[in-house]
Amino acid sequence: MLDSPRKTRWRRIRLAALLLLTFLAGLTFGARAFMNTQPRSWLNIASCDDRCYRPSDVAGLIASAGIVNAPGIVPRVIRESDKCLAVPYPRGGRYLHLVFFPKRDIRDIADLTPQDQPYVMDCFALIRTVIDEQNLTDYRVYTNGPREQEVSYLHFHLVVW
Repeated sequence: MLDSPRKTRWRRIRLAALLLLTFLAGLTFGARAFMNTQPRSWLNIASCDDRCYRPSDVAGLIASAGIVNAPGIVPRVIRESDKCLAVPYPRGGRYLHLVFFPKRDIRDIADLTPQDQPYVMDCFALIRTVIDEQNLTDYRVYTNGPREQEVSYLHFHLVVW
């Protein structure tokens, strides 16, 4: 049996309303997730040059949204303070290799502002805590520049050999 034109029209209106509500919910969620992140360049396919997202930029944006807005969902956190968290390096070998992330979106050391100082200093305090707890003496603490980062988000490595 065929539906009447009136019934078909109401189905289309309900479908359109549902799609609009879904779009608005996604827009709201996305805006909330990325509101405390640093601006990053938009994808420009016509003339990419140095402005397109690299995989490390996408990873940094996702990491930023997770660390800044929902640090409780970051996997494998081994140490955490109110301004920094530490996770094992994903491809760590047999040596201790931890990565410390400030809970503020900072792309790299060149982007530091006075407002970032408490977050960076807290990461160094957390690094020191791990060094003291483990009685470490042979270690290295470093950060990579923007072209060397696998994730475009300021982070510090603690490596013990």
